[in-house]
Amino acid sequence: MAETIMQNPEHLSAVELEAGLDHIRRSPGDDGTLDLIVARPQTNEREVLQEGQLDADEGLIGDNWKVASASYSKDGKPDYESQINIMNARAAALIAQSKDRWPLAGDQLYVDFDLSEENAPPGTRLAIGEAILEITPPPHLGCKKFTQRFGLDAMKFVNSDVGKALHLRGVNARIIQPGTIRVGDRVEKVAP
Repeated sequence: MAETIMQNPEHLSAVELEAGLDHIRRSPGDDGTLDLIVARPQTNEREVLQEGQLDADEGLIGDNWKVASASYSKDGKPDYESQINIMNARAAALIAQSKDRWPLAGDQLYVDFDLSEENAPPGTRLAIGEAILEITPPPHLGCKKFTQRFGLDAMKFVNSDVGKALHLRGVNARIIQPGTIRVGDRVEKVAP
């Protein structure tokens, strides 16, 4: 069942956010886990899933990526370069402060895995469950909604030079191989 997004006015300061960087930097670089799957059936709605289906044309089944993406594009077509948004679970935990608030970030997949530019640059392929995703070049940055939900310091934190290098706001990806994914599945890099 989809839930409407609720706001929480308490946000961490820049100092509190920066204190969590070492924990985020210790994310596994080769063998991680899928910690959360979230579908966005409508704008400002979230549905937490234990299992999801990734489809090369539709994205995460039950998610509104295709419709929302097409509505923002100049040509009215969905942007396959941002088909799936993936966020580091440790960054989400720090910024959101509680797991029930992770979905506010707006990503579909939350992984305990090093998504930094050094470890997972564009072109990196990740196997998750039966699916394979490829990280794409478009940056995934904090926006107005992210600022409203987590505060100005959080937006500056993820968009800082360090935040961008670590991809604290997450990465965009496209589906290379469709398949079933489940919370707890391994996340690992695979050769193209």
